Formats: sequence, structure tokens, C-alpha cells
Amino acid sequence: MKPVARETVLITGASSGLGLELARCFAADGSGLILVARNTAALEKLAEELRRLHEIPVQVITADLSLKESPQYVFEQAGRAGQVVDVVVNNAGFGLHGAFAELPLARQLEIVQVNVSALVALTGLFLPGMMERRRGGVFNVGSVAGFLPGPGMAVYFASKAFVQSFSEALHEELRGTGISVFNLCPGATETNFSQVARGHRKSERPVKRMSAPEVVAAGYRAFRSGKCFKVTGAVNTVLTQLPRLLPRAAVRRAVGRFNQ
Repeated sequence: MKPVARETVLITGASSGLGLELARCFAADGSGLILVARNTAALEKLAEELRRLHEIPVQVITADLSLKESPQYVFEQAGRAGQVVDVVVNNAGFGLHGAFAELPLARQLEIVQVNVSALVALTGLFLPGMMERRRGGVFNVGSVAGFLPGPGMAVYFASKAFVQSFSEALHEELRGTGISVFNLCPGATETNFSQVARGHRKSERPVKRMSAPEVVAAGYRAFRSGKCFKVTGAVNTVLTQLPRLLPRAAVRRAVGRFNQ
């Protein structure tokens, strides 16, 4: 979808990483923003930067999407400010390294809540308004993990498989309505994701990572051109094809070894 005059974009997980870079990217196009995350100080700092550089309206909403009531709260807060949300960017998400049986169940259920339930809820809350106006967009942040089984990060990989399937289905359902649905699928990226996933333990395996601005620029172009999804990077594109090229048993063993 092409940006409309002074569109308003809501971005979750906007305080750092891909969410922060997405906010900068939309702001550079003149979009007004609603920034959502738990870290109020980081959001306010980013909001001030974007207001100063681009002269756009920026609203900050502090919310923890691991709480079931948060999507409704975000929806209501955006409405109270009189904003019409044109694009929802479901970027918030996290994962954990480790065997499913050895990780805290409550924490893994939080992955499902943030990566899946909150994403579905926010999409469902804002989509009816977009359909009435016959314009808008949903920009989901998935992962290369969504194409693969993920021993050692089972819940995270499964959550991103949901995001991939959900995004593709909605993209087709909404074809011709004026609403774009897109899923960005990065691989290893220079953000704090791995620190959170590993509990701040360093990986012993060197991994080549794309920069967050590089990933976001590629995704933003694909979203504006109306694509369904975008896998960033040639190596990541090859990884998504492994289930078609190799027996699934070989793929899951290889991913399991990598995640260890």
C-alpha cells in the first residue's frame, strides 16, 4: 500500500530493535505514529526524536503485551486520542533458548501471548475500522523460524509459523479490499533478541547478522509494494527452502544442533 496523506501507524515493541527502526522508517515517510512498548522512557526519547526530525504527531502508550488485557487497553487508548489507525505493525515478540521441558512453562506461555495472541487481538480490533474505510494495512514481524521446526526454541519457532500462516491467509482474504497484509521474515539480526532468548549468555557460534536498518528497509519496500511476505537476505531465503530440499528429519536435527 502507498502511504496516504498523514496516515497513522501503530507500532508495538517500538522501544528498540526492529520496532525502533520501523518507527524511524514510517516517520521518514511522514506518517504519524503511536508507539507501544513497556519502556516508557525509551518510547518518550524516540518520540521526541521523531517529532523534532520529521514534525509528525507521535503518541506513546505504555503497555505489556504479555498481559491478556493489554491489546484492548492499547485499542482504547488510541481511540481516546481521536486517532484513526491506518496501519498496525505487530512487531513485539520474544523467544527463549532451551528444551521445552526445561524452560519455565509460564514464561513460554508469555511467548504465545505476545507473539500470537496479542498479534491476533490487535489485528482483530483495528481491522474492522480499516474495512469500513476500505484502506489500511497490517505489518507483521515474523521470522525465518516460521518456515522451520525449531528444537531448542520450540515455542518461538511454532509461534512464528502461526504468524506466517495467519498473515498469508489474511492477505488472501483481504485481496481487493484496499487493505494490505504483510509479514516480514528476518533471520539473525543485530538486535537484543538473542540476549533475551539466551538469558544474556553469549553464543559460542559466530553468526553473521543483518543490521536492523537493513532488514527494515527491505521489509518496508516490500510492504509498500503490496507483497505478502519478505524473507530478508539470500542465506535466509535458502534456509526457508530446506524443508523442500531435505527430509524433515534432517532439517529438524540440523536446526536443533544450531539452536544448542
